[in-house]
Amino acid sequence: MPILSLSAKPLSRLPAKRGLSRLSRVRNLAFTTSRIRITMLKQQDHPGNESGSRPLYLGIDFGTSGARYALIDKQGAIHSEGKRTYPAVGQTTNWASSWREALFQLLGDIPSIHQPSVSSISIDGTSSTTLIIDSCRNNGELLAGPFLYNESFPDALPMISSIAPANHTVCSGSSTLCKLVSWWNKHCLNGGDDSAILMHQSDWLLWLLHGEYGVCDYNNTLKVGYDPETGSYPSWLMSQPYSHMLPSSVRAPGVPIGPIKEDVRSQYGFSNDCVVCTGTTDSIAAFLAARTTDPGKAVTSLGSTLAIKLVSRVRVEDARFGVYSHRLDDQWLVGGASNSGGVVLRQLFSDDQLVTLSRDIDPSSPSPLDYYPLPKKGERFPVSDPDMEPRLEPRPDSDAEYLHGILESMARIEASGYKLLKELGATPVEEVFTAGGGAQNEKWTAIRERVLGVPVWKAEQTEAAYGAALLALRGATTGS
Repeated sequence: MPILSLSAKPLSRLPAKRGLSRLSRVRNLAFTTSRIRITMLKQQDHPGNESGSRPLYLGIDFGTSGARYALIDKQGAIHSEGKRTYPAVGQTTNWASSWREALFQLLGDIPSIHQPSVSSISIDGTSSTTLIIDSCRNNGELLAGPFLYNESFPDALPMISSIAPANHTVCSGSSTLCKLVSWWNKHCLNGGDDSAILMHQSDWLLWLLHGEYGVCDYNNTLKVGYDPETGSYPSWLMSQPYSHMLPSSVRAPGVPIGPIKEDVRSQYGFSNDCVVCTGTTDSIAAFLAARTTDPGKAVTSLGSTLAIKLVSRVRVEDARFGVYSHRLDDQWLVGGASNSGGVVLRQLFSDDQLVTLSRDIDPSSPSPLDYYPLPKKGERFPVSDPDMEPRLEPRPDSDAEYLHGILESMARIEASGYKLLKELGATPVEEVFTAGGGAQNEKWTAIRERVLGVPVWKAEQTEAAYGAALLALRGATTGS
Protein backbone atom coordinates (compact mmCIF):
# COMPACT_ATOMS: atom_id res chain seq x y z
CA MET A 1 0.00 0.00 0.00
CA PRO A 2 1.55 3.36 -1.00
CA ILE A 3 1.77 6.02 1.70
CA LEU A 4 -0.45 8.25 -0.41
CA SER A 5 -3.26 5.69 -0.35
CA LEU A 6 -3.44 6.09 3.43
CA SER A 7 -5.54 9.19 2.80
CA ALA A 8 -9.06 8.79 4.11
CA LYS A 9 -11.96 10.78 5.47
CA PRO A 10 -10.96 11.90 8.98
CA LEU A 11 -12.43 9.71 11.69
CA SER A 12 -13.50 10.68 15.17
CA ARG A 13 -11.76 9.36 18.25
CA LEU A 14 -13.41 6.58 20.22
CA PRO A 15 -15.03 8.01 22.26
CA ALA A 16 -15.29 11.61 21.04
CA LYS A 17 -13.32 13.88 23.36
CA ARG A 18 -14.08 17.32 22.12
CA GLY A 19 -16.86 19.47 20.76
CA LEU A 20 -16.71 21.87 17.85
CA SER A 21 -17.75 25.48 17.89
CA ARG A 22 -20.59 26.47 15.56
CA LEU A 23 -18.10 28.09 13.15
CA SER A 24 -15.93 24.97 13.11
CA ARG A 25 -18.95 22.75 12.45
CA VAL A 26 -20.04 24.96 9.56
CA ARG A 27 -16.52 24.98 8.09
CA ASN A 28 -16.15 21.22 8.44
CA LEU A 29 -19.57 20.64 6.87
CA ALA A 30 -18.64 22.89 3.97
CA PHE A 31 -15.39 20.99 3.60
CA THR A 32 -16.97 17.55 3.48
CA THR A 33 -19.68 18.64 1.03
CA SER A 34 -17.53 20.78 -1.28
CA ARG A 35 -14.51 18.58 -1.87
CA ILE A 36 -14.41 15.18 -3.48
CA ARG A 37 -15.02 12.54 -0.85
CA ILE A 38 -11.98 10.32 -0.50
CA THR A 39 -12.71 6.63 -0.43
CA MET A 40 -12.42 5.03 2.97
CA LEU A 41 -9.61 2.56 3.55
CA LYS A 42 -10.74 -0.90 2.47
CA GLN A 43 -8.38 -3.67 3.38
CA GLN A 44 -9.35 -7.27 3.89
CA ASP A 45 -9.77 -8.42 7.45
CA HIS A 46 -7.14 -10.82 8.70
CA PRO A 47 -6.94 -12.49 12.10
CA GLY A 48 -3.87 -10.59 13.33
CA ASN A 49 -3.92 -12.35 16.70
CA GLU A 50 -4.77 -15.62 18.25
CA SER A 51 -7.85 -14.35 20.07
CA GLY A 52 -9.67 -13.52 16.83
CA SER A 53 -10.40 -9.91 17.85
CA ARG A 54 -9.89 -7.11 15.36
CA PRO A 55 -6.23 -6.27 14.64
CA LEU A 56 -4.87 -2.96 15.91
CA TYR A 57 -1.88 -0.93 14.75
CA LEU A 58 0.52 0.87 17.08
CA GLY A 59 2.32 4.11 16.32
CA ILE A 60 4.76 5.77 18.72
CA ASP A 61 6.10 9.30 18.37
CA PHE A 62 9.33 10.38 20.02
CA GLY A 63 9.32 14.17 20.12
CA THR A 64 11.64 16.66 21.75
CA SER A 65 10.16 16.49 25.26
CA GLY A 66 8.24 13.25 25.45
CA ALA A 67 6.80 10.22 23.71
CA ARG A 68 3.22 9.41 22.75
CA TYR A 69 1.43 6.37 21.37
CA ALA A 70 -1.75 5.89 19.33
CA LEU A 71 -3.45 2.55 18.72
CA ILE A 72 -5.81 2.47 15.75
CA ASP A 73 -7.94 0.01 13.80
CA LYS A 74 -7.97 -0.36 10.02
CA GLN A 75 -10.55 2.44 9.65
CA GLY A 76 -8.25 4.81 11.53
CA ALA A 77 -10.32 5.08 14.70
CA ILE A 78 -8.26 5.49 17.88
CA HIS A 79 -8.79 2.75 20.48
CA SER A 80 -6.14 3.87 22.96
CA GLU A 81 -3.55 6.60 23.33
CA GLY A 82 -1.15 7.83 25.96
CA LYS A 83 2.03 9.80 26.58
CA ARG A 84 5.12 9.82 28.76
CA THR A 85 7.65 12.53 29.51
CA TYR A 86 11.26 11.47 29.28
CA PRO A 87 12.61 10.39 32.66
CA ALA A 88 15.84 12.04 33.76
CA VAL A 89 18.62 9.56 34.43
CA GLY A 90 21.26 10.88 36.82
CA GLN A 91 22.07 14.56 37.25
CA THR A 92 21.86 15.22 33.51
CA THR A 93 19.54 13.70 30.95
CA ASN A 94 20.83 10.45 29.51
CA TRP A 95 18.81 10.62 26.34
CA ALA A 96 19.29 7.06 25.14
CA SER A 97 18.32 5.59 28.51
CA SER A 98 15.37 7.98 28.76
CA TRP A 99 14.09 7.02 25.31
CA ARG A 100 14.45 3.33 26.05
CA GLU A 101 12.61 3.67 29.35
CA ALA A 102 9.83 5.75 27.77
CA LEU A 103 9.40 3.20 24.96
CA PHE A 104 8.85 0.27 27.29
CA GLN A 105 6.71 2.35 29.64
CA LEU A 106 4.39 3.15 26.74
CA LEU A 107 4.22 -0.50 25.70
CA GLY A 108 3.20 -1.30 29.26
CA ASP A 109 0.61 1.49 29.25
CA ILE A 110 -1.40 -0.14 26.45
CA PRO A 111 -4.54 -1.61 28.07
CA SER A 112 -4.21 -5.37 28.50
CA ILE A 113 -7.45 -5.90 26.60
CA HIS A 114 -5.78 -4.45 23.48
CA GLN A 115 -2.29 -5.96 23.76
CA PRO A 116 -3.13 -9.29 22.05
CA SER A 117 -4.58 -7.33 19.10
CA VAL A 118 -1.41 -5.35 18.33
CA SER A 119 -0.48 -6.57 14.84
CA SER A 120 2.22 -4.10 13.85
CA ILE A 121 4.32 -1.28 15.26
CA SER A 122 6.03 1.77 13.76
CA ILE A 123 7.97 4.60 15.42
CA ASP A 124 8.88 8.12 14.35
CA GLY A 125 11.75 10.18 15.76
CA THR A 126 13.19 13.66 15.43
CA SER A 127 14.98 14.24 12.15
CA SER A 128 18.79 14.09 12.24
CA THR A 129 18.99 12.83 15.83
CA THR A 130 21.93 10.44 15.59
CA LEU A 131 23.60 7.63 17.55
CA ILE A 132 26.82 5.69 16.88
CA ILE A 133 26.46 2.00 17.83
CA ASP A 134 28.87 -0.91 18.17
CA SER A 135 27.26 -3.58 15.98
CA CYS A 136 29.60 -6.35 17.15
CA ARG A 137 28.13 -6.42 20.61
CA ASN A 138 24.81 -8.13 21.17
CA ASN A 139 23.58 -5.31 23.36
CA GLY A 140 24.44 -2.65 20.77
CA GLU A 141 26.79 -0.62 22.96
CA LEU A 142 26.48 3.11 22.42
CA LEU A 143 29.79 4.51 21.20
CA ALA A 144 28.73 8.14 20.82
CA GLY A 145 25.72 10.40 21.09
CA PRO A 146 22.92 10.75 20.92
CA PHE A 147 23.59 13.88 18.89
CA LEU A 148 20.29 15.74 19.01
CA TYR A 149 18.43 17.17 16.03
CA ASN A 150 19.41 20.78 16.81
CA GLU A 151 23.09 20.17 17.62
CA SER A 152 25.39 21.70 15.04
CA PHE A 153 28.83 20.46 13.99
CA PRO A 154 30.26 23.20 11.75
CA ASP A 155 33.74 21.65 12.01
CA ALA A 156 32.58 19.03 9.48
CA LEU A 157 31.19 21.50 6.93
CA PRO A 158 34.43 22.18 5.01
CA MET A 159 34.96 18.47 4.35
CA ILE A 160 31.32 17.89 3.39
CA SER A 161 31.18 20.97 1.17
CA SER A 162 34.20 19.66 -0.71
CA ILE A 163 32.44 16.43 -1.72
CA ALA A 164 28.69 17.21 -1.82
CA PRO A 165 26.85 19.15 -4.56
CA ALA A 166 26.30 22.85 -3.86
CA ASN A 167 23.30 23.64 -1.63
CA HIS A 168 22.75 19.95 -0.85
CA THR A 169 20.68 19.10 2.25
CA VAL A 170 23.77 17.70 4.02
CA CYS A 171 25.48 21.11 3.79
CA SER A 172 24.11 22.19 7.14
CA GLY A 173 25.91 21.94 10.46
CA SER A 174 22.99 20.05 12.03
CA SER A 175 22.69 17.45 9.25
CA THR A 176 23.17 13.79 10.08
CA LEU A 177 26.21 13.64 7.82
CA CYS A 178 27.91 16.51 9.67
CA LYS A 179 27.43 14.61 12.92
CA LEU A 180 28.87 11.43 11.43
CA VAL A 181 31.87 13.15 9.83
CA SER A 182 32.63 15.16 12.96
CA TRP A 183 32.70 11.97 15.04
CA TRP A 184 34.78 10.12 12.42
CA ASN A 185 37.38 12.89 12.24
CA LYS A 186 37.87 12.79 16.00
CA HIS A 187 37.94 9.02 16.47
CA CYS A 188 38.81 7.18 13.28
CA LEU A 189 41.22 9.19 11.12
CA ASN A 190 44.09 6.95 12.16
CA GLY A 191 42.15 3.75 11.57
CA GLY A 192 38.52 2.94 10.93
CA ASP A 193 36.22 1.08 13.29
CA ASP A 194 34.47 -1.56 11.20
CA SER A 195 31.99 -2.36 13.95
CA ALA A 196 30.69 1.21 14.35
CA ILE A 197 27.40 2.00 12.61
CA LEU A 198 25.12 5.00 12.47
CA MET A 199 21.53 4.82 13.68
CA HIS A 200 18.83 7.47 13.71
CA GLN A 201 16.65 7.81 16.78
CA SER A 202 13.73 5.83 15.35
CA ASP A 203 16.11 3.20 13.85
CA TRP A 204 17.54 2.53 17.29
CA LEU A 205 14.17 2.39 19.04
CA LEU A 206 12.80 0.01 16.42
CA TRP A 207 15.98 -2.07 16.71
CA LEU A 208 15.19 -2.56 20.39
CA LEU A 209 12.02 -4.30 19.21
CA HIS A 210 13.24 -6.35 16.23
CA GLY A 211 17.02 -6.76 16.75
CA GLU A 212 18.19 -6.37 13.13
CA TYR A 213 21.06 -3.94 12.44
CA GLY A 214 21.32 -1.58 9.48
CA VAL A 215 17.64 -0.98 8.66
CA CYS A 216 16.32 2.54 8.05
CA ASP A 217 13.74 4.43 6.00
CA TYR A 218 14.35 6.91 3.21
CA ASN A 219 12.93 9.85 5.18
CA ASN A 220 15.43 9.56 8.03
CA THR A 221 18.39 8.93 5.70
CA LEU A 222 17.77 12.08 3.64
CA LYS A 223 20.04 14.23 5.83
CA VAL A 224 22.86 11.71 5.75
CA GLY A 225 22.95 11.97 1.94
CA TYR A 226 20.71 9.15 0.70
CA ASP A 227 19.01 9.93 -2.60
CA PRO A 228 15.36 8.83 -2.36
CA GLU A 229 14.83 9.50 -6.07
CA THR A 230 17.42 6.94 -7.23
CA GLY A 231 16.96 4.71 -4.18
CA SER A 232 20.68 4.68 -3.39
CA TYR A 233 23.54 6.55 -1.77
CA PRO A 234 25.40 8.82 -4.25
CA SER A 235 28.87 7.83 -5.41
CA TRP A 236 30.47 10.89 -3.76
CA LEU A 237 29.25 9.54 -0.40
CA MET A 238 29.99 5.85 -0.96
CA SER A 239 33.61 6.66 -1.81
CA GLN A 240 34.22 8.00 1.71
CA PRO A 241 36.03 5.88 4.36
CA TYR A 242 33.04 6.05 6.72
CA SER A 243 30.47 4.82 4.16
CA HIS A 244 30.32 1.39 5.86
CA MET A 245 28.67 3.10 8.84
CA LEU A 246 25.59 4.09 6.83
CA PRO A 247 22.35 2.08 7.15
CA SER A 248 22.75 -0.82 4.74
CA SER A 249 19.06 -1.49 4.09
CA VAL A 250 17.04 1.65 3.31
CA ARG A 251 13.35 1.00 2.75
CA ALA A 252 10.14 2.94 2.33
CA PRO A 253 8.47 4.08 5.56
CA GLY A 254 5.91 1.64 6.90
CA VAL A 255 7.15 -1.66 5.49
CA PRO A 256 7.78 -4.77 7.61
CA ILE A 257 11.27 -5.31 8.99
CA GLY A 258 10.59 -8.53 10.86
CA PRO A 259 8.75 -10.05 13.82
CA ILE A 260 8.95 -8.44 17.21
CA LYS A 261 11.52 -10.08 19.49
CA GLU A 262 10.04 -12.96 21.44
CA ASP A 263 11.00 -11.59 24.86
CA VAL A 264 9.27 -8.27 24.09
CA ARG A 265 6.23 -10.00 22.57
CA SER A 266 5.71 -12.29 25.54
CA GLN A 267 6.32 -9.57 28.14
CA TYR A 268 3.65 -7.29 26.70
CA GLY A 269 1.26 -9.94 25.41
CA PHE A 270 1.34 -8.91 21.76
CA SER A 271 0.12 -11.08 18.91
CA ASN A 272 2.29 -13.98 17.77
CA ASP A 273 2.19 -12.42 14.31
CA CYS A 274 3.13 -8.89 15.44
CA VAL A 275 5.60 -7.26 13.03
CA VAL A 276 7.86 -4.23 13.41
CA CYS A 277 7.77 -1.77 10.49
CA THR A 278 10.10 0.97 9.32
CA GLY A 279 9.42 4.42 10.73
CA THR A 280 9.89 8.00 9.63
CA THR A 281 10.66 11.46 11.01
CA ASP A 282 8.32 13.22 13.42
CA SER A 283 7.41 15.96 10.95
CA ILE A 284 6.52 13.46 8.23
CA ALA A 285 4.42 11.46 10.69
CA ALA A 286 2.58 14.62 11.71
CA PHE A 287 1.90 15.38 8.05
CA LEU A 288 0.58 11.87 7.42
CA ALA A 289 -1.74 12.27 10.40
CA ALA A 290 -3.58 15.04 8.54
CA ARG A 291 -4.37 12.50 5.79
CA THR A 292 -4.13 14.92 2.91
CA THR A 293 -1.80 13.72 0.20
CA ASP A 294 -2.87 15.16 -3.16
CA PRO A 295 -0.47 17.48 -5.06
CA GLY A 296 -1.04 21.09 -4.03
CA LYS A 297 -2.32 20.13 -0.57
CA ALA A 298 -0.27 21.38 2.35
CA VAL A 299 -0.04 21.36 6.14
CA THR A 300 1.06 24.43 8.08
CA SER A 301 2.11 23.71 11.64
CA LEU A 302 1.56 26.71 13.90
CA GLY A 303 3.48 25.71 16.99
CA SER A 304 6.48 27.44 18.50
CA THR A 305 7.64 28.00 14.92
CA LEU A 306 5.81 28.26 11.62
CA ALA A 307 6.52 25.19 9.47
CA ILE A 308 5.00 24.32 6.11
CA LYS A 309 4.94 21.08 4.14
CA LEU A 310 3.51 20.82 0.63
CA VAL A 311 2.79 17.78 -1.55
CA SER A 312 4.53 18.41 -4.87
CA ARG A 313 4.95 16.51 -8.11
CA VAL A 314 8.43 18.04 -8.34
CA ARG A 315 11.36 17.58 -5.98
CA VAL A 316 12.81 20.84 -4.63
CA GLU A 317 16.08 21.20 -2.71
CA ASP A 318 17.91 24.37 -1.68
CA ALA A 319 19.96 24.44 1.50
CA ARG A 320 20.27 28.24 1.24
CA PHE A 321 16.66 28.50 2.42
CA GLY A 322 16.45 25.30 4.46
CA VAL A 323 14.18 23.81 1.77
CA TYR A 324 14.31 20.07 1.10
CA SER A 325 12.01 17.34 -0.16
CA HIS A 326 11.04 14.06 1.43
CA ARG A 327 9.81 11.29 -0.81
CA LEU A 328 6.14 10.28 -0.58
CA ASP A 329 6.01 7.25 -2.88
CA ASP A 330 6.03 8.81 -6.38
CA GLN A 331 5.58 12.39 -5.14
CA TRP A 332 7.47 14.79 -2.86
CA LEU A 333 6.84 16.56 0.41
CA VAL A 334 8.56 19.93 0.20
CA GLY A 335 9.03 21.97 3.33
CA GLY A 336 10.60 24.83 5.20
CA ALA A 337 10.30 26.42 8.65
CA SER A 338 10.34 30.04 9.81
CA ASN A 339 11.57 31.10 13.24
CA SER A 340 8.39 33.15 13.56
CA GLY A 341 5.45 31.51 15.29
CA GLY A 342 3.76 30.91 18.60
CA VAL A 343 6.86 31.57 20.68
CA VAL A 344 6.61 35.25 19.68
CA LEU A 345 2.95 35.41 20.71
CA ARG A 346 3.78 33.93 24.10
CA GLN A 347 6.44 36.58 24.63
CA LEU A 348 3.82 39.29 24.19
CA PHE A 349 0.47 37.89 25.36
CA SER A 350 -0.93 35.38 27.83
CA ASP A 351 -3.23 32.61 26.62
CA ASP A 352 -6.24 34.42 28.07
CA GLN A 353 -5.24 37.65 26.33
CA LEU A 354 -4.94 35.86 22.99
CA VAL A 355 -8.48 34.53 23.36
CA THR A 356 -9.97 37.83 24.54
CA LEU A 357 -8.17 40.11 22.07
CA SER A 358 -8.93 37.83 19.12
CA ARG A 359 -12.65 38.45 19.66
CA ASP A 360 -12.16 42.10 18.70
CA ILE A 361 -10.37 41.35 15.42
CA ASP A 362 -12.19 41.65 12.09
CA PRO A 363 -10.33 39.08 9.96
CA SER A 364 -11.90 40.38 6.74
CA SER A 365 -10.15 43.74 7.17
CA PRO A 366 -6.40 43.77 6.37
CA SER A 367 -4.15 45.20 9.05
CA PRO A 368 -2.03 48.18 7.91
CA LEU A 369 0.74 47.18 10.36
CA ASP A 370 3.82 45.64 8.79
CA TYR A 371 5.87 43.50 11.19
CA TYR A 372 8.31 40.61 10.99
CA PRO A 373 7.67 38.78 14.28
CA LEU A 374 10.74 36.88 15.47
CA PRO A 375 11.63 35.73 19.00
CA LYS A 376 15.23 36.90 18.54
CA LYS A 377 17.71 37.80 15.80
CA GLY A 378 17.84 35.43 12.86
CA GLU A 379 15.54 33.94 10.22
CA ARG A 380 15.92 30.79 8.11
CA PHE A 381 12.83 30.57 5.86
CA PRO A 382 11.46 32.04 3.60
CA VAL A 383 14.30 34.53 4.09
CA SER A 384 17.67 33.14 5.07
CA ASP A 385 19.28 35.86 7.17
CA PRO A 386 20.98 35.01 10.49
CA ASP A 387 21.27 38.73 11.24
CA MET A 388 17.60 39.65 10.67
CA GLU A 389 16.25 41.57 13.64
CA PRO A 390 12.67 41.19 14.93
CA ARG A 391 10.36 43.95 13.70
CA LEU A 392 7.45 44.51 16.11
CA GLU A 393 7.05 48.29 16.09
CA PRO A 394 5.34 50.69 16.02
CA ARG A 395 2.92 49.37 18.61
CA PRO A 396 -0.57 50.90 18.48
CA ASP A 397 -2.51 51.87 21.60
CA SER A 398 -5.00 49.04 21.03
CA ASP A 399 -3.71 45.60 22.01
CA ALA A 400 -6.28 44.02 19.68
CA GLU A 401 -4.92 46.03 16.76
CA TYR A 402 -1.40 45.00 17.75
CA LEU A 403 -2.33 41.32 17.81
CA HIS A 404 -4.14 41.72 14.50
CA GLY A 405 -1.00 43.17 12.94
CA ILE A 406 1.18 40.34 14.28
CA LEU A 407 -1.18 37.61 13.09
CA GLU A 408 -1.47 39.26 9.68
CA SER A 409 2.31 39.57 9.42
CA MET A 410 2.77 35.89 10.26
CA ALA A 411 0.22 35.05 7.58
CA ARG A 412 2.31 37.04 5.09
CA ILE A 413 5.40 35.06 6.10
CA GLU A 414 3.46 31.84 5.51
CA ALA A 415 2.29 33.10 2.11
CA SER A 416 5.87 34.08 1.21
CA GLY A 417 6.98 30.56 2.12
CA TYR A 418 4.50 28.93 -0.25
CA LYS A 419 5.42 31.50 -2.92
CA LEU A 420 9.11 30.63 -2.55
CA LEU A 421 8.40 26.91 -2.92
CA LYS A 422 6.50 27.67 -6.13
CA GLU A 423 9.36 29.82 -7.43
CA LEU A 424 11.79 26.97 -6.72
CA GLY A 425 9.60 24.69 -8.85
CA ALA A 426 7.18 23.02 -6.44
CA THR A 427 3.52 22.41 -7.22
CA PRO A 428 1.51 25.55 -6.30
CA VAL A 429 -0.46 25.33 -3.07
CA GLU A 430 -4.20 24.80 -3.48
CA GLU A 431 -5.42 23.99 0.03
CA VAL A 432 -3.90 24.22 3.51
CA PHE A 433 -4.61 22.17 6.61
CA THR A 434 -3.48 23.52 9.96
CA ALA A 435 -1.86 21.70 12.86
CA GLY A 436 -0.46 22.98 16.14
CA GLY A 437 -1.85 25.28 18.78
CA GLY A 438 -2.47 28.10 16.31
CA ALA A 439 -5.10 25.98 14.58
CA GLN A 440 -7.46 26.75 17.48
CA ASN A 441 -7.62 30.49 16.67
CA GLU A 442 -10.48 30.86 14.17
CA LYS A 443 -9.77 34.56 13.55
CA TRP A 444 -6.18 33.74 12.60
CA THR A 445 -7.47 30.99 10.31
CA ALA A 446 -9.73 33.48 8.54
CA ILE A 447 -6.85 35.98 8.19
CA ARG A 448 -4.59 33.30 6.73
CA GLU A 449 -7.26 32.18 4.29
CA ARG A 450 -7.60 35.76 2.99
CA VAL A 451 -3.83 36.31 2.75
CA LEU A 452 -3.03 32.90 1.23
CA GLY A 453 -5.93 33.03 -1.20
CA VAL A 454 -6.73 29.31 -0.76
CA PRO A 455 -9.04 27.34 1.55
CA VAL A 456 -7.61 26.82 5.04
CA TRP A 457 -8.89 24.10 7.38
CA LYS A 458 -8.06 22.70 10.78
CA ALA A 459 -6.61 19.19 10.48
CA GLU A 460 -8.72 16.59 12.33
CA GLN A 461 -5.66 14.62 13.41
CA THR A 462 -2.37 16.35 14.17
CA GLU A 463 -0.44 13.95 16.41
CA ALA A 464 2.67 12.36 14.90
CA ALA A 465 1.86 9.15 16.80
CA TYR A 466 -1.29 8.85 14.70
CA GLY A 467 0.78 9.17 11.51
CA ALA A 468 3.15 6.48 12.79
CA ALA A 469 0.14 4.24 13.46
CA LEU A 470 -0.93 4.72 9.83
CA LEU A 471 2.51 3.46 8.79
CA ALA A 472 2.06 0.41 11.05
CA LEU A 473 -1.30 -0.16 9.36
CA ARG A 474 0.37 0.06 5.99
CA GLY A 475 2.99 -2.51 6.93
CA ALA A 476 0.48 -4.99 8.34
CA THR A 477 -1.89 -4.79 5.39
CA THR A 478 0.70 -5.03 2.62
CA GLY A 479 3.22 -7.41 4.12
CA SER A 480 5.97 -6.02 1.89
